[in-house]
Amino acid sequence: MSLRKAYFLIFLVLIVDQLSKIYVKTNFILGDEYVVFDWFKIHFIENEGMAWGTKIPGEYGKLILTVFRIFAVFGIGWWLADSVKKRYSNYLIVAIALIFAGAAGNIIDSVFYGVIFDDSTHNLATIFSPEPYGTWFHGLVVDMFYFPIWEGNLPTWLPIFGGNHFAFFNAIFNVADVAISTGVGILLVFNKRAFPKHG
Repeated sequence: MSLRKAYFLIFLVLIVDQLSKIYVKTNFILGDEYVVFDWFKIHFIENEGMAWGTKIPGEYGKLILTVFRIFAVFGIGWWLADSVKKRYSNYLIVAIALIFAGAAGNIIDSVFYGVIFDDSTHNLATIFSPEPYGTWFHGLVVDMFYFPIWEGNLPTWLPIFGGNHFAFFNAIFNVADVAISTGVGILLVFNKRAFPKHG
């Protein structure tokens, strides 16, 4: 795969990711939910940018996470360019491009959203607001896809978790997260094709 095609894939993912986030941010109040199916909902949340809302504690935790991600994206970008130059497998190049796009999509939220949007807690956010909710590098990542396929109490006879309330699948995520997960999935499932042994 050429670098141009890889860039096009990255651009496509970023456009879909950012359009979906901007739409949700400007049409949903934080916590609002739209039921598509019983097992698929659009549920607007924001987080510091790590999986399941995990965050680095402390005053500079968010800044540290954002800066680390920026350096990581530069590293992934170098890996992508090097892989194309050396004509590595298309499985590998597509996977790297998806991971790059996903990471970049969430970085855009972290770097810019705090200074271009106002708060979503009690009203619809407006873009390019004169009263933004945060500062540079302290934006919150917008998530919206929720697939509560099953929710209920587990049987009491199950060890450890028996009788507890359980939801599958309880993570809420975005297009960027899907791109990263798909890229990692390609590397795991098609490992031998992504990293063929020569000689």
